[in-house]
Amino acid sequence: MQEPTTLPSDGSPPSNLDAEVSIIGSLLIDGDAILRIEPFLRPEHFYGEQNAEIYTACRELFMESVGIDQETVRDRLIAKDILEDVGGDAYLSAAVAATPHSVHIVDYAHLVHNAYVIRQLGQAGIQINEIGSNYSNTRDVDRAVKSAEEIIFRIGQTYESADFLPIRDARSITEFFDPPTVDDTDESNQPIATGFASLDNVLGGFHRSDMIVLAARPGFGKSTLALNVGLNAAKNGKTVGIFSLEMGIDQVAHRMAAAHARINIQNVRNDHLTPAERDRLSDAYGYLSDMRIYVDDAALQTASALSAKARRLKLQAGLDFLIVDYMQLISGSSSGGREANRVQEVSEISRYLKAIARDLNIPVLACSQLNRAVEQRKSHEPRLADLRESGSIEQDADVVMFIHRDDKNMSEEEWNRRNPTQVYPRGLTEIIIAKHRHGPTANIEMAVRDEWGLFSSPTEPGMD
Repeated sequence: MQEPTTLPSDGSPPSNLDAEVSIIGSLLIDGDAILRIEPFLRPEHFYGEQNAEIYTACRELFMESVGIDQETVRDRLIAKDILEDVGGDAYLSAAVAATPHSVHIVDYAHLVHNAYVIRQLGQAGIQINEIGSNYSNTRDVDRAVKSAEEIIFRIGQTYESADFLPIRDARSITEFFDPPTVDDTDESNQPIATGFASLDNVLGGFHRSDMIVLAARPGFGKSTLALNVGLNAAKNGKTVGIFSLEMGIDQVAHRMAAAHARINIQNVRNDHLTPAERDRLSDAYGYLSDMRIYVDDAALQTASALSAKARRLKLQAGLDFLIVDYMQLISGSSSGGREANRVQEVSEISRYLKAIARDLNIPVLACSQLNRAVEQRKSHEPRLADLRESGSIEQDADVVMFIHRDDKNMSEEEWNRRNPTQVYPRGLTEIIIAKHRHGPTANIEMAVRDEWGLFSSPTEPGMD
């Protein structure tokens, strides 16, 4: 097997041409070996152009279910009129002669891929240096930093994706027969409790690597409920990150403090407080200051920048739980303003959020808008099809929850006319768990005090 690539002393880009030739030789003597490297090795990963062309021919034969050997590859190169360009029959024969067997083809492929990544990092360094050398970027440093982060993030996406594994390698099976040593102080894989018993009883908390979507029409309290869950998680010692694209950090602090102190949010904002309320607010702000809550309130966020920031926070603070408020305010990479492009963008954003949850092993709570179809329905009860701008949100999410409130859908006068024997459900809400990948769905009754920004159990004192 070849040794790992080292940086050339002549200043040329790092590569491992010996490993590239060994890959070609391995495929020519054992065509089935392509099954072991094709999922992650691409022609552009090769440094030698002739090796890239030959590997491309091998992949084409594989895709067409044609056997791979020296003759079939030779015929394909002739058909493409590039046999002589890659070195002719002599080059193919030399590759076979230099490779006694295909046992180490995966190792060779990793060496070639690693060299490619290092070359990409070199190119990224040039691009980042150009950003750093452009004086005009001093006028918008945040944008310059985001551009640099996106360059590095794109390189990270070149690593091999997951491939088929035998089911015996599933962690649930291996840990059943060989339980890991349990550290009672390690909560890195434990679910995040929402702080609402009725919700946790159904969901078991928010599980690591899950994407949870909380959707509602504007004004129904999705930001309020998301912040309540984040505050409860922080009270339990978790590190919470919040991307607040709609509210600034001061508004987030006002809301969390008001919910904790049970003070009218408007009074907090306008500083119309009684002496007793001011004391409670002071205690709440002090309490919040000691919590590991981090807020990014940039109004313009791209999906890739959001991902890079979440990864950085994970490294710096040990992120346990991430809130995104809300999805439709994030920008994707698609250009143009047409509806079809926006659907593609939201689909991309949804995939990014799911990837963050899996890669960082944290639950991601993403708030989402509903379309207006729910308002045309007599019951006003939301459905999965109401998720705005993309069906992929439903597909990517592990849990989808809706907030349904009759007191927002109709006035007290209309309610009494339609339901003369029932009390108007002021401050009562239903959390509809419409999708639960790992368990049952359910409708959960909760109470909400909009003036405090607080959800709770309907039976909790002070919530009526």
